[in-house]
Amino acid sequence: MNAIIVSTLLGVIMMFCSWGIKSQQVQKNIALIGLFILIIANLAQSNGWYVVDFDTKGMLKYNFFGLYANTLLFVLTFIYVWINGEEIAKITSSSADFYSLFFFILCGISILTSFDNLLMLFLGIEILSIPLYILTGADKKNMFSNEAALKYFLMGSFSTGILLLGITFIYGATGSFHLTAPVVSISTGIAQEQILLSTGLILLFAAMNFKVSAAPFHFWTPDVYDGAPTVFTSFMATIAKAAGFIAFINVFNSQHKALGYSWTLLLTFVILSTLLVGNIIAVFQRSVKRMLAYSSIAQAGFMLFALYGKSDINYESTLLYAVVYSIATIGIFAVLVKMKENSFEAFNGLGKAHPLLAFTTTVFLFSLAGIPLTGGFFAKYYMLSALLKAGAGLWLVLVAVVFAAISIYYYFKIIQAMYFTTGEPAINPLPSQYKYQLLTLAILLLVLGVFPNLLLNYLYF
Repeated sequence: MNAIIVSTLLGVIMMFCSWGIKSQQVQKNIALIGLFILIIANLAQSNGWYVVDFDTKGMLKYNFFGLYANTLLFVLTFIYVWINGEEIAKITSSSADFYSLFFFILCGISILTSFDNLLMLFLGIEILSIPLYILTGADKKNMFSNEAALKYFLMGSFSTGILLLGITFIYGATGSFHLTAPVVSISTGIAQEQILLSTGLILLFAAMNFKVSAAPFHFWTPDVYDGAPTVFTSFMATIAKAAGFIAFINVFNSQHKALGYSWTLLLTFVILSTLLVGNIIAVFQRSVKRMLAYSSIAQAGFMLFALYGKSDINYESTLLYAVVYSIATIGIFAVLVKMKENSFEAFNGLGKAHPLLAFTTTVFLFSLAGIPLTGGFFAKYYMLSALLKAGAGLWLVLVAVVFAAISIYYYFKIIQAMYFTTGEPAINPLPSQYKYQLLTLAILLLVLGVFPNLLLNYLYF
């Protein structure tokens, strides 16, 4: 409750800052202070202290996993604003407007990590999504940005309709919007399946897949990510997507039993489709930004492994993957936003011209590919461990490893351009502070690649 109230208030405060404060650096500093306050408020709730304490009537249910997920996502947002504040300021004369949207998005995230009612799921998704439509079309003079915002809005509205239809069917089957566990037959141990409930859950599954850009509901992702301002694509592909996966787990870790054996078939089809589409199409991209868009689809396929069964390792793997993937993606997009163009050729000779920048870029790409000694290795390891523990089958693990190997090819195309291709990199002037900010992210990924338990041990406090 603290995070919902505080993030909403901070969003309103940032709107007034847009009117009363003209310095964009001051606006950024206020946003960072606000994010720090939000983190403290969420930690306070984890320790039993509430800004306002009242009965949520079963609409919200707080547990340590949800609150800890909030804290991590707020910290990631702090890192995002800390690194990208200057780039956000270039889009508009008052970046406080965008910071207010970020705080409203964090309010939606706070609902998605703690909802216990399908109506709150709907509200959380909408509070998260509507500001993202605005951020996508933020570059009003760019026709691609306007087109991306329109596509995102129309497709998002369509998926919301599917979500509401699914919720309606579930209500018709159970007479409640609450996430009650399905009734299991004592004799067979199998859930007593209802056609109406199963249909509602499948529609809910399809709508949630759209929100996390999993195939075959991914078709909006490449165009939207490519058309949106690069600095906002970074946020959409990381923090917003991670919140969607946490909501996914909150729904289906209990409800998947109602689908019986069809759940495994359905989930396996979506995962294989997502890995296939994301990795194979990424190989043929000529634009780095578009390649990263398909890469994010492939990463979504890995994160879906956490839905195969309910255990502690599912929560561990989801949080670790979300954090590591977000840090690496924020980092690589922070590099890309400084390039004059999005082609692979723009990176030619970067290792010689800017060795520190090339090193940090390499670490980000290594982590996304799952190379050992980076956080991405343990993130994929925990996901595959969760898959094995759920009894999904060794064959699926082997398929995942093959697709992970394919991803190495298109990530290493950038590394090849930086170190093994001569030329002058197409990059804008970089302040020294920016390089050291990226180096901080790279070191963080290396630390998590050696000591992942630094992040995971807190789940059991």
